[in-house]
Parts: sequence; C-alpha cells; structure tokens
Amino acid sequence: MDPVIIVGAGPVGLTLALALARQEVPSVVLDEGPGKDEPRLARTVVLREDTAALMERLTGASLTGAGLHWAGWRSMRRKQVTHEIGFDDADPAPLHLAQHVLTDALRTALADERLVRIAVDSRLDGVEQEASGVTAHTRGPKGTWWRGSYLVGCDGPRSTVRKLLDIRFPGRTAVERHAVAALRTELPWTDEALLHRTPPWRTSGPSAGEITGRPLPEDVWRLDWLLPPGKDLVTPELLVARIRETLAGWSGGTAPAYELLDTGVHTVHHRLARRWRAGRVFLAGDAAHLLGAFGTQGLDEGLRDADNLAWKLALAWHHGPHEALLDSYQTERRAVVAARLRAADQILPTLRGGPGIRAYVPGAARGHDALLTDGHLGRGLLGAPGTYAASPLAPRHLEAEVPVDTSPGAPVTDVRVTAEDGSFVRLRDRLGRGALLVLLIAPGTGVWERRHWVGAGIMPRLAAAVTALPSPAELLVAESYPGAAAHTVLLIRPDGHLVTALSGVRPADLYAAAEAAVGGAVEAEAGAEAAAGAK
Repeated sequence: MDPVIIVGAGPVGLTLALALARQEVPSVVLDEGPGKDEPRLARTVVLREDTAALMERLTGASLTGAGLHWAGWRSMRRKQVTHEIGFDDADPAPLHLAQHVLTDALRTALADERLVRIAVDSRLDGVEQEASGVTAHTRGPKGTWWRGSYLVGCDGPRSTVRKLLDIRFPGRTAVERHAVAALRTELPWTDEALLHRTPPWRTSGPSAGEITGRPLPEDVWRLDWLLPPGKDLVTPELLVARIRETLAGWSGGTAPAYELLDTGVHTVHHRLARRWRAGRVFLAGDAAHLLGAFGTQGLDEGLRDADNLAWKLALAWHHGPHEALLDSYQTERRAVVAARLRAADQILPTLRGGPGIRAYVPGAARGHDALLTDGHLGRGLLGAPGTYAASPLAPRHLEAEVPVDTSPGAPVTDVRVTAEDGSFVRLRDRLGRGALLVLLIAPGTGVWERRHWVGAGIMPRLAAAVTALPSPAELLVAESYPGAAAHTVLLIRPDGHLVTALSGVRPADLYAAAEAAVGGAVEAEAGAEAAAGAK
C-alpha cells in the first residue's frame, strides 16, 4: 500500500510521521524548506505533562534537559502577589522549551527511521484524489508526482493543502499582539514563571498592562508584553526600554545586567477550518486551527491532532477503510478546539478589562488572575486538554460500566502497570502502538512475579476475552487506578483516552466497547440505517 503523504515538516508533521512509523505505516514528508530550522529563543512552546511525555516517547530523547519544568508560578497585580502555585508530582509543571529544540529532536529521531522519507525543497502545488489514493505534485526544477494512500496537510496557517481543497478558514484576525524578547539575566524568581498585571512602574510608550515571564534553562527568560489594540510599530528602542524598566521593576529599582538573545512580535489569530477531512485528505495543526491567546500553547493542540489521527490512519492503512473511525478525527478534535476558541473569545475581553466584566466573573481581580493562570498552565476553561465524551466512538448501553476518576473520553492517568512480558512500565509507555489497552485493576499483583498470578482467578477468562476482541489489544495489570475498585477493567484507546471502565470481566460489554472504539459499531449502525432507508 502507498505511504501517507504529510505536507509540512514542522513539529506537527514530523510528530505524525514518527507516530505512524511506530505503528508500521510508511510516510513521505514534503518539506518546502532545506530540512533544518533557524534557532529562535523568542519562539517557545509550553507542553502539558502528557504531551511532553508523548514527545519523549516518540523521540526517545529526554526533553527535560533541553527545556525547563517550572518550579512554580506566581501572579501579581501591581505590587501584590495574588496567586502562587508550587508544582510537585501531584500537580506536575508544564515543560517550556524552544520550538526549534523540539523540531531538532524530532528530526534526529526520524534520521534513523526506515519508514519515513523527508523530501526537502518540495513545495506542494497540486493534489488529486480518487477512491484508491491521493496524488500530490511538488514544483521545482524537476516537478515530482507523489503517490499516497492518504494526505495530511500540516503546512501551517497559510496551508496550501487547505487552499487547494477550497476549505474555508473563518475566524478573527489579530485578536492580540505581544512584543517578545528572549534574554539571559538573573531575576529574583528562580525557575518560576510570572504573570504581572498592571505593573506599578510607568511604561514606555503605550501602556503595557500585562507582562509574562517564562524561564528557560541557563538563566534564559522569555518575556511577553501584551500590546494595546492597533498596529503601533514595536521599535528596537521601545523594546529595549520595556526590557530595562521591567527588569528594574522586578529587581528593586535597578535593572540587572542582561544579554538580549532574540526578539519578535507574536500576533494571535483565532481561526477554525470548516472541514478537517475531505475524502483521503486531512488537516492538522495550524492548517486546521489557530489559537494560543497566551502565546505558547497552540502547538500543544496540534500535537494532539497528530496523536489522535495517527492511530486511526494506521488502522485504516493496515486493515482497510474505516470511514467512521477516520471521520471521528474531525468530530473529536474540531469540537475540542472550537470549545477552547469559544471560551477564549468570551472570556478574554473580560480579563483584559473589556465591557461586561460582571457578566462572567463578578468583580474579583483574583478570579481574573486565576483564570489567566489556568490558561497559561493548560488547565481550566481556557487551557485544559479536551475530552471526547460526545465522540461517535463512545460505546452505548454497557450494563457493566462503572465510574472511575477519569471520565469516558478523557486522557487516562499515568500509573505503573505490569506488561505482558512481566516487566513494570508506565501506562503511557504502552500508548501509540496501534493497539487498544485493556487494564485490569488487581491489588497485590505488584509484589508477585507475573507467573504466579497470570493463570489465577479471573486472568484466564480476561485474557481469552482480550484475544477475541475485534481489534489488536494488549492486556495490562495495575495494582491501583484512581477511583477504580478491585477487578475493574479499563479499555483505553491507543492515544490514551478512556473508552470505558467495566465492573469485572464482561466479555460481551468489552467486545462492544472495543468495536465502538474502532468505529465498527458506528459503521454497523450506519449500514443498518441505510438498509432501513432503502426499504
């Protein structure tokens, strides 16, 4: 079968290529550039814990040393600290790193990947598709035709793929603008990120009512100043003046020495493609959506696009068309991003001091700061990872379904599990392999070797049920899971989202849930409806 064509060699496209390769699906990445990124310390990303774990699992590299897990977060209004958070194992910090560092780690992992071909200096200018596949044309001295099974446009905000398919991209332009500087200096807050609203010092030029400081390794900081509405030019002189007054304000009146490393202006747009799938062609990342009112989180959602789409494409590539499963990519991911955009469009004007302030948060500045903090840290209404509770892949009418602390459709909690070979691993280490995961909660198994209990109690019956599932699945065992009683059985998708939790071994319910999770039940219902309509 032909490889998957991926248009765009940014982090989302490279992540998708690696994720497909881990599931034995070949791909061709069309990179319109020379195959390397310019280092830019003013262009950084913040990854939630599970997304950072996804990147480390795919690349095989530890990104912690290249980035920084913040020790804490503080919010300030004028001279007063209004909110402080200290991170620990129970409340892990996000990972902050330069985007080119992430891209380099992905390229390094792909260099030895036999199933991925990266074609540099390959700019797409044509796409054709039919029932059996997709053909893409790239221009250059030697125009080349590429044949693929599917094509995914990961080619950014000005996506050629999206334009060739005539997919609308409505939304709002220039929702916010931020002046950005990356510099090396010493500040009073070691490894702590900071949100400072209405600082007491007089600002240079137009009012700078909000400043964010995010540390990176080696005493490097990314500072963002929220700019007032309009298109005022951010001159080097204005930016240097803001740097000096900000550093002085944070350091007791005297600005510490600093080394300016990089600058930029970050403009936030809010846009959402009308369709994310057109036949055998898909959109992901900035080609499908633009968000990120806090300057650093848009990529996190793009990586989740790749994680969601990879296992579905892999299943269709290996086992033939699964139209309902492929359709669910748009349904799930577009709904999540749309909800975040709606929340930002409704709440941000309030938080920035716009009209109707009491309509959302009655009067409390602390409440505003808490909402902004949640957005920056990837939590709450403005930042929490989305769930697929209303997914078309969700099973219906399971008699044995029981509640656990993870809701159906939400990302599972990472716990220690025993794999089929008897080794102890983290649950997240078993994700992204194209197989469903069946997790039995069995207290006490962690202190015995697997050979002592694998043939005892309910294990043989559960193992037989897993073998009979309609899609490949791996059986895992854990001593505990938050909110789960002994002998609870969890069914987990390859991208780490919970399908359901069942009370005990219920082969019929487990089979129905697995069938729904890979689109089989949806296909059957659609076929039945079509047959009924034809009568």
